[in-house]
Amino acid sequence: MNSGLTLAAEDAADLEIISARLQDAIAQMKDFVYLPKKRRFAALFNRFVWEADNKRGDLRVRTGLHFDGVLSVKSHKLKRGAPDAVVSLLAIQFSPKGSEDPGGTVELVFAGGGALRLEVEVLDAGLTDLAGPWAAMGRPEHEET
Repeated sequence: MNSGLTLAAEDAADLEIISARLQDAIAQMKDFVYLPKKRRFAALFNRFVWEADNKRGDLRVRTGLHFDGVLSVKSHKLKRGAPDAVVSLLAIQFSPKGSEDPGGTVELVFAGGGALRLEVEVLDAGLTDLAGPWAAMGRPEHEET
């Protein structure tokens, strides 16, 4: 297993790869920060290591996610006033503004219907594992659809 995953995204296809790696990642609300002067949104997650070979069992790793060129951040159905509230990330999606405009909306979709919407001038994201893996308390399960 690669314990030092680093990925970058500059288009929707790249972001799909980051989204797949972060599926079922968990975080506390206090681990999300928007720095408007730097136009950066950053978050810390405990991601499930889907790419692991499972010989060592199910694993999680601390990872950082950031977006640059962020113009605004809006939340929907998230407990922003509860810093210790835990959320589970389902997916990250990008909707471009138009064919000639590199900007658009990045949406982080959480279990329970919560979301963060980032208006970006251009898609510029990065994911970096920050620590070694540890044993996961369980394996995320999804209903068949």
